[in-house]
Amino acid sequence: MSSAYLSSRLGSAAAAILLIAGIASASAAPAKNIVLVHGAWVDGSGWRPVYEILVRDSYHVSLVQEPLTSLEDDVAATRRVIALQPGPSILVAHSYGGTVITEAGNDPKVAGLVYIASHEPDEGENEAANGKKYPTALSRANAIEKTPDGFTYLDPARFPELFAADMPRAQAQFEADAQILTAAKVFTTPVTCQSALKGAPPSASKRDPLGGYGSALPAGPAP
Repeated sequence: MSSAYLSSRLGSAAAAILLIAGIASASAAPAKNIVLVHGAWVDGSGWRPVYEILVRDSYHVSLVQEPLTSLEDDVAATRRVIALQPGPSILVAHSYGGTVITEAGNDPKVAGLVYIASHEPDEGENEAANGKKYPTALSRANAIEKTPDGFTYLDPARFPELFAADMPRAQAQFEADAQILTAAKVFTTPVTCQSALKGAPPSASKRDPLGGYGSALPAGPAP
């Protein structure tokens, strides 16, 4: 994959985040704080190119490092970072991180949610069931392996193709060999609350070219 194409994809992700931040700023206090939430098998370092774009545009950016040991632990890690924000914040997720921000997003400090190629399970749903409803090439590939003690990882030989196709091959292979083993139960634990997006007006919702979307949330405390 060419570096120009990769840069275009990253730019699209950053543009989606800035768009929702702008909507939130217009509807309430300015949202200058961005919280980035990674998905399964990786850590927050994968957000670095997007982080650099946002920081260059004068946003205060924080990255959550979820332990990937349970949905509850990952939500708790996200809420800790939200609590540290100095004002209204936008939560941004990739992949399984969408489930995390759906659960963590009902917070008075959260002004908007952005989903980049990620799921938004409804109350009572889980990541695995949502993935069956909206299958991807990864979910169809049967490439997820499992350890005897219940942690998952992607077949390293197939990781570059299925999870990092936009990266230079050497970088993708490094990511494959540096995977964070992810507890299988994170995919089957149901979301316990309704997404904060349920209260967002349709006019505040935007979609981006990566298959992601986001909304600014209504002003005031989250439901």
